[in-house]
Amino acid sequence: MIPVNSVLQVGQFPEVMQAVIDQRVRAVHLLDTSSQVPQGLFESILIRSNTKLPINLIEQLPNVRMVATCGVGYDNLPLEYLKQKGIKASNTPGVLNDAVCELAVGMMLGLLRHIPEAHQFVKSRAWSQGLFRVATTLAGKRVGIAGMGRIGQDLAKRLEPFKVKLAYTGPTRKELPYEYFSDIKSLAKASDILILACPASPETEKMINAEVLEALGPSGYLINIARGSVVDEAALLVALQQKMIAGAALDVFENEPNPNVGFLNIDNVLLTPHIGSATSETRQLMTNLAIDNLEAFYNKKPLLTEVKN
Repeated sequence: MIPVNSVLQVGQFPEVMQAVIDQRVRAVHLLDTSSQVPQGLFESILIRSNTKLPINLIEQLPNVRMVATCGVGYDNLPLEYLKQKGIKASNTPGVLNDAVCELAVGMMLGLLRHIPEAHQFVKSRAWSQGLFRVATTLAGKRVGIAGMGRIGQDLAKRLEPFKVKLAYTGPTRKELPYEYFSDIKSLAKASDILILACPASPETEKMINAEVLEALGPSGYLINIARGSVVDEAALLVALQQKMIAGAALDVFENEPNPNVGFLNIDNVLLTPHIGSATSETRQLMTNLAIDNLEAFYNKKPLLTEVKN
């Protein structure tokens, strides 16, 4: 059982997630990390993966020994500092795979088949004035996946029925029936569509640079469902503007919720507001798993999905 008012809930949560929290936890809310910290002997923090947890906030909470983040990514947490202070952390992997993979497939098809533009074409009555432009088929394409973890593997399984040739890259080769490339540039060169499903880390920061985009080529497409930091957005914007690649579908950005305005003024991108896990079912599962980790902490049991920092 989680003691009343022992959890500090940091940041705003969507209504569907807040409903789960309110059913299971009596937490104290801190909506803005720059605001004054409420008084209390907080032993844990509950936070979303899109909210940065600053060290100066933790320093004001000397009793905290656990941070539960709602999301598979944990680049919002100062892991080295947490490790130094003996503070455990958990995330919510697995439960959002379906939703993220569904969005990746939807974005890919939307980009290749120009579905958003086709929708507007009919609504604007432009169809009566002429035919819609010809699109690109997915079947027969070479699809490269950067990051073959849980989400990458689930995505690959969903793509197999589309008659594509799959390949991947990552730190190590896995026992999988897909071609492995040891570096991202080689994978990009061998791909018609490059999907980013890797974690944010120092090793992956701005991994997709001008050189990789050049390797992807003028008929190649980029899909990012990972993190904005994985892409050098300045280089991507140039590649899109100059048609060095055919197009991109982006669910994540360097500066959220205010992405580079350059992306808003070009027609070879499909943009969504970081909604990979944004289904009511998935958000409920994520919140419940985060709270399950909190319960394990308070009951002095191993965390279900501990971040090994």
